[in-house]
Amino acid sequence: MDKRTILLWFRNDLRICDNEMISLATEKASLILPVYIYDTRLFTVTNQQFKKTGVMRAKFINDSVRDLQQSFRAMGGNLIIEHGLPEEILPVLAKKYNVDEVYHHREVAQEETKVSGLVEEALWKLQLNLRHFIGHTLYHKEDLPFPIRDIPNDFNVFKRKTIKEGVIRPSIEVGSNMNFVEVAESSDVPDLTVLGFDKHEIAQALASPIKGGEGEAVLRLNNLIKSMDSDWPESGLSPWLNLGCLSVHTFYHALVKQTNFSKATLNRLMDELWWHDYYRFMFKKHKNQFFKLEGFASQAPVYTGTDQDFEKWKNGTTENVEVNEIMKSLNETGYIDRQKKLIAASYLVHDLNVNWLLGAAYFEEKLIDYSPANNYGSWAHVAGVGSSSKHNQNYIVS
Repeated sequence: MDKRTILLWFRNDLRICDNEMISLATEKASLILPVYIYDTRLFTVTNQQFKKTGVMRAKFINDSVRDLQQSFRAMGGNLIIEHGLPEEILPVLAKKYNVDEVYHHREVAQEETKVSGLVEEALWKLQLNLRHFIGHTLYHKEDLPFPIRDIPNDFNVFKRKTIKEGVIRPSIEVGSNMNFVEVAESSDVPDLTVLGFDKHEIAQALASPIKGGEGEAVLRLNNLIKSMDSDWPESGLSPWLNLGCLSVHTFYHALVKQTNFSKATLNRLMDELWWHDYYRFMFKKHKNQFFKLEGFASQAPVYTGTDQDFEKWKNGTTENVEVNEIMKSLNETGYIDRQKKLIAASYLVHDLNVNWLLGAAYFEEKLIDYSPANNYGSWAHVAGVGSSSKHNQNYIVS
């Protein structure tokens, strides 16, 4: 083993198990330095005047970061927790602790990749390398049967060809024998007030029964696998998958090994993974197209819905009882399942005729399981401007 120190920059990969960057770091370095940064840009307000990260997701992130820190402490190390800009903080930590290289997981959306670029540029000035890992998709891009630029836009074709010709890697073993840099800082997750939330919001978040963290993710996965209920509409694991508390490979291999579910239920659960991969690869292929009103259509839709219509939808005071219940549940807990998301989105776009980007931005604030690719990719399909033309508008019943 080289006498090297590797800094592990955690983002949406808040787990130890089945984590390639941790596994490789323990092989390549004599010391590791785990770091998590609350990027202040993620706690600002969007152009639509919504918070980029709502209080429910912030609380879920806090749970998850705290859980990760406790895991490292149990191994004799620690997780440095900072609040600020990664491109400013990481070079300081790298110099302070004589870091030789920085590892992180690659993202696909424009804002996240821009941050990676800023960090890479800042580290390069110190002659340090930022090594990228792929840990958010079931398929590595190298294992797809086509290059990124040739990925089929049609979801069904993408799914069929990847299942038939692609390669899914095994889960990665991560040993418990890690050697850590001895850190001077004694850091903890920030109070939600520090992240910009008021007492009312915080009280609502703390009342939520949904808890973040790798430990909770493993518990819920085990409960799902042990269940004999064939009526599961979905796994319910999307919050932990999207924040990386649970690896998509861990989920996949757990499903493959079990025999409790009917074929229909198993296919439904597997579809979560295919859609998850599809949207991330579509973002990789098409980049900012998903944030444009016209999406993949020849022209942008025209909307006549009013601000009042949008407010009624947000607050759950429309003329549709089912939609009202869905929106109230979203506002109270930060979580609704995929079918309910589609019902609420379809009503906003097709019944109230409100701009789909407004709905997507509202979900961005409220959802615990928000990810740019899944959120904006799904909303584009509901609006009829998505990347898989067969799933436009009729997406809700696909």
